[in-house]
Amino acid sequence: MAVELRKVETVYQGYLTILSATFSGPDGEPFKREIEHHGRASCVLPYDPVRRTALLVNLPRAPVIWSGGPPELLEAPAGMVEDEDAEETAIREAMEECGVRLGRLEAVGSPYSCPGVSSERIDLFLAAYSAADRVAAGGGVEGENEHITVQEVPLTLLWTWVEQRKIEDLKSLALILALRVRQPELFS
Repeated sequence: MAVELRKVETVYQGYLTILSATFSGPDGEPFKREIEHHGRASCVLPYDPVRRTALLVNLPRAPVIWSGGPPELLEAPAGMVEDEDAEETAIREAMEECGVRLGRLEAVGSPYSCPGVSSERIDLFLAAYSAADRVAAGGGVEGENEHITVQEVPLTLLWTWVEQRKIEDLKSLALILALRVRQPELFS
């Protein structure tokens, strides 16, 4: 007998939802788990294969700051999937956050971001861009208080940061590693 979901109750609902779920184990004994739910997300690492750079954003993240992390986290542009598919979300977020127009996206995966606590699944993409595709300043959407700064980073430096364990955002680390595996020549 497998673990079975028996009951779900909403404990809190706001920007995110906290659920209390009751399960029964293989032995039939009930147990509870809390679940954080806020929907599906999408993330893209825009990279310029000619100039060998990538576009990332620096922004403050309340949970990171609260837990003693850096005041800003370097991340690939990302956002919540709302009334569109994951690819459209990644393209929109890249424009809003980095001011870059993206065309074709290369799917990397759709992993769960933190499966022990959250239901969030995040679609990961790579996307080539050129200098001509930088058509706006980026910085996020007015009124969302994201406090985003855009950073164009040489891929060799980005890889140095990976080796120095300075990339602290998991989705961004996964995308940098995927790009390195798929196109290692861009990092030399």
